[in-house]
Amino acid sequence: MQPAATVTAQLSLFDMDMHPVQSSLPAPLPFPGPKAAAPEAPSSYRHPRAHHEVRLGEHLVGYELRRAKRRSIGFTIDEEGLRVSAPKWVPLGDINQALQSKHGWILRKLHEQRERARRLQSARVEWRDGVSIPYLGEAMVVVLDPRAAGAPGAARLSNGDDGEQAGLVSGLTLHVGLPQTATPEQIRDIVQSWLQRQARQLFLLRCQHFAAQLGVRMSKLSLSSAQTRWGSASADGSIRLNWRLIHFAQATIDYVVAHELAHLREMNHSPRFWEVVRSVVPDYQQLRGSLKREHAPILD
Repeated sequence: MQPAATVTAQLSLFDMDMHPVQSSLPAPLPFPGPKAAAPEAPSSYRHPRAHHEVRLGEHLVGYELRRAKRRSIGFTIDEEGLRVSAPKWVPLGDINQALQSKHGWILRKLHEQRERARRLQSARVEWRDGVSIPYLGEAMVVVLDPRAAGAPGAARLSNGDDGEQAGLVSGLTLHVGLPQTATPEQIRDIVQSWLQRQARQLFLLRCQHFAAQLGVRMSKLSLSSAQTRWGSASADGSIRLNWRLIHFAQATIDYVVAHELAHLREMNHSPRFWEVVRSVVPDYQQLRGSLKREHAPILD
């Protein structure tokens, strides 16, 4: 008689690596998203390579089944949908029974993935004259302005006064030295380069500020463009910060900076670590919550 298959469940919601590497260092600050509730209205979820389906409650779920040399039934949910890995000897009926036993978790995670895809789509920037993107927590309008000072393709930020006098959009405005015939790719590249330069300058200043307060030494600051992490810290004093943080208010940036620098004193997420964070960012819990609820625009 074959042994009964056990069920293991995996979810890689914001980490593209389906096989995380074990490390003695603390987990880097994740690139999070808001928690979504389980779906209420009947709907269907279908993996693009689905060749099996099961009805979980009122929802029809098509899943990809992979037979593998393993001792348990494993579930993985990513942006494509539900994938099931099972031993070769486990009959399909047992697999569907295992899916039924985990139907609440499966439906909730499938719904979260679908909502995340919708949020990402709505956050995608359409690169054109007059597009608005967040900068330090405020709306910043991108204006194609060949008269902008500097070399062709230069970008200059104004607070709106000179924009009003020039007959341009008032408010926080980024004047980009490109003609109206510029392609979306040209606009994107210039604006993104400008944002990255601003991010490096601001992050360095805030790192120096909080390193002095915490009594730690940062050996190196580098920018990350990862889609899954806001920041990370290494025992050698290296700090990595996602440049997309420049879209958020400075208070939120300060929380992430303080979080990573605090790891240079406590390489963990223990109560002592959070007390270190609290010592320089007393309202870190509120800022941490806002970071989970907000999302950066998609500039690609």
